[in-house]
Amino acid sequence: MKMLKQAGLAAVIAAAMTTGIAYAKASADDAAKLGVSGTPLTPLGAERAGNAAGTIPAWTGGVTQPPAGYKVGMHHPDPFAGDKATLTITAANHQQYAEQLTTGQMAMFAKYPDWKMVVYPTRRSASNPQRTYEMTIKNATTGELVGAGDGVANVTEGVPFPILAADPAIAGAQAVWNHKLKYKGVSLQRWANQAPVTANGTFSLVRIKEELLGLYYKPNATLADINNVLVYFYQEVVSPPRLAGQVLLVHETLNSQIGPRQAWVYNPGQRRVRRAPNIAYDNPGTASDNLRTTDMTDMFNGALDRYEWKYVGKKEMYVPYNSYKAHSSDSKIADLVKPGYINPDYLRYELHRVHVVEANVKPGQRHINPKRMFYIDEDSWQILVIDHFDGQGKLWRYSEAPSVNYYEVPVFWSTLETHHDLKSGRYLAVGLDNEDKMYDFSFQTTPDMFSVQSLRQRGFQ
Repeated sequence: MKMLKQAGLAAVIAAAMTTGIAYAKASADDAAKLGVSGTPLTPLGAERAGNAAGTIPAWTGGVTQPPAGYKVGMHHPDPFAGDKATLTITAANHQQYAEQLTTGQMAMFAKYPDWKMVVYPTRRSASNPQRTYEMTIKNATTGELVGAGDGVANVTEGVPFPILAADPAIAGAQAVWNHKLKYKGVSLQRWANQAPVTANGTFSLVRIKEELLGLYYKPNATLADINNVLVYFYQEVVSPPRLAGQVLLVHETLNSQIGPRQAWVYNPGQRRVRRAPNIAYDNPGTASDNLRTTDMTDMFNGALDRYEWKYVGKKEMYVPYNSYKAHSSDSKIADLVKPGYINPDYLRYELHRVHVVEANVKPGQRHINPKRMFYIDEDSWQILVIDHFDGQGKLWRYSEAPSVNYYEVPVFWSTLETHHDLKSGRYLAVGLDNEDKMYDFSFQTTPDMFSVQSLRQRGFQ
């Protein structure tokens, strides 16, 4: 009987995924431009060629082999450790580079005279497994947005829209879905420690352990097989003692109109599990001291339905990239976290082409950030930078995601996220795992471990 019910639910979801307004399959001719080599576009849809100035090189496959001496479980050694800085952008000279900087970056220079961006040679290091490339190329001619962009249909495993639609209103949502569905491995266990930093630089480190399971990325899984769940997510606060024992369980969905995100929390004081429908949109993130909204996790996650998405175009921008020094186990948290910002000597910026997407809240909807500007890496679809605006249209927050290639997978993904409140001078640093174990992409788990019953059992331990 249980199997029949599951089969029935899968059939309903499969049917729902293909109903409503559908947008934007790429043509076979356009899809033929995608490939691992010899094509104008990379398998994920980036321009293979470098730029005319020679400051952005051609993509030649990214990092496909780890540096000598690397063993799985290490914080990843820098494959570009010998690179020398080519430029340092400071408060004194940043106006010269305004065309390649975001509004948020310009504001950081204005607020923090000692902040700097140390720029290195551009290394197009992003890479993915061969199967991700193959499935992305297949998705190009089948993938569709459904509803009003609230879900995707006829895709599996890979990036859903490697070739964006010509219509900016469609392409903007597609680009954000590409970030949401970028390959991150099937399952993962990690430390996601965060520091809410005051204006004078004081902080209390919040140690957070997380587990993720993404059946979307499992070979041969279909949308019907995964019953509309994109990612199962488990998060437990380990310390400090006043926060320890708080647990969050999330079932993140592929189509919010079929079924919105489901979330539950365990409160150790009450020793009970309860539904948490407010774990969405602009509610405060876990132990973030109101410096991050729930949908700022992984730079952006959750439903797209409160915004109108507009694709602005592609630009060459200075963005955080190949930030292996900030990622290193040799780098101590106390040395990284400074008043106002992460120590710039531990960060690396490069000139890359990025997709620019503007999000504006729909009429009748609300969000504490009515406007956001997203800057998305063309090689990986990782959101690297976001500018967040307040209800008066003024810049409020600046977010960035220093990223590295986890080359045992391989996948290019953030190692840190920093969210800066430019009004108060406070910021939140997320992903401070330098003094803990590295991400474990070999972690084995099942959907049963992300059930409400499992949450109760874990919470009472």
